[in-house]
Amino acid sequence: MPTSSLSLNPVQIIVKKRDGGEHTREELRAFIDGFVRGEIPDYQVAAWAMAVYFQGMTPRETTELTLAMAESGDTLDPHSGLPPGTRVVDKHSSGGVGDKTSLVVGPVVASYGLPVGKMSGRGLSYTGGTIDKLESIPGWTAELSEARFRRQLQEVGLVIAAQTANLAPADKQLYALRDVTGTVPSIPLIASSIMSKKLAVQADALVLDVKCGRGAFMETLDQAQALGQLMVAIGQGAGRDVTALITQMEQPLGRAVGNALEVREAIETLQGQGPADFVELVEHVAGEMLYLGNRAPDPQAGAQMARQALQDGRAWAKFREFVAAQGGDVGYVDAPERLPTAPLQVPVTAETDGVVHRVDARAVGLAVVHLGGGRTRKGQAVDHRVGVMVQAKVGDPVAAGDLLCVVHGADEASVQEASDRLKAAYTLAPEPTPGLPVLLKRLGGR
Repeated sequence: MPTSSLSLNPVQIIVKKRDGGEHTREELRAFIDGFVRGEIPDYQVAAWAMAVYFQGMTPRETTELTLAMAESGDTLDPHSGLPPGTRVVDKHSSGGVGDKTSLVVGPVVASYGLPVGKMSGRGLSYTGGTIDKLESIPGWTAELSEARFRRQLQEVGLVIAAQTANLAPADKQLYALRDVTGTVPSIPLIASSIMSKKLAVQADALVLDVKCGRGAFMETLDQAQALGQLMVAIGQGAGRDVTALITQMEQPLGRAVGNALEVREAIETLQGQGPADFVELVEHVAGEMLYLGNRAPDPQAGAQMARQALQDGRAWAKFREFVAAQGGDVGYVDAPERLPTAPLQVPVTAETDGVVHRVDARAVGLAVVHLGGGRTRKGQAVDHRVGVMVQAKVGDPVAAGDLLCVVHGADEASVQEASDRLKAAYTLAPEPTPGLPVLLKRLGGR
């Protein structure tokens, strides 16, 4: 336990940050330790978070805060049982609409013998969660013990599991306070929240997919870059190899938005038939992971390896093995038409001729939430059947009556409201416009 003068005088720490001071490692350790132990009350931590919101933190401070949070509970060393010198890689997305990237990138990378050990979460609001998507497959479970996590990493090379109860508990407690005190949009606190969970699982390298646009928490490129640069600095300060890719989230990724629909699209992609923008992102992310894991000489060569894995069947075979290892019925992925299917499938069509200039990703995500495919509060059940299949995307010409998207819903009332939201999400104009780029910026690496 740090010195009692620090743990018993949190006011000093609050005042120091309020006045723009820089915390020491010892101060941050004492403050976080006292918070987790219940010795520092919520109202003082909330006051400190507000001071951070206004004054910010230096990269060194943010790194020390992140390490204190990462070490506030259990840590998981995924190397146990692996051959000496084996590198383990991980990836993280800051959340988007139609973002089923982990379902494809994990099998691609693991198919080259590079272990991927990943803790994932569930969706909240308009951004989907990897675990919710995979739970569309009957029998599949994310609840794994640490022993099973390590064993599967040795035997299969790919694990996607739910965060254990005592992994980075300081983050859970601090986020709950930030959520109700107006301090969520603080880049140092966002970065430390994300990276504390990642550093608690001691992978050697991490690729961050930082979404940018209407369907992302970071709506501008400047915001996304600031977050990406800080997370890279934290990871490197902790001795990890980290790359941050700033990627587009103005419109949904791929065509499928909704849990079972996204699993089907992931399966199509693993079988070499995915949408172009989604395939491109998979190649970028997997290429970076293969590079940081010493399987490729550079990210470009890694992207080519990813492309090959999608074409020759090795990534698909690894996905089937992974699903079976976590209790999933492989018959449902071999015949994806057996996955949960909504009873109503209603087209949304263009009312005029034109070119698609905008597909508001947030509006599409919120439409899926209204259909029952997402959450408005933690713990809420989701309907795996529902969602939206996006047909027309930015740059596509359409004529009046052409298909824009298809709503998959459980009842007529929710389908009608979702259809109205989706019509409003589309902007058509007479003049041509180019399609949106997938990759906006690359930060970090080695």
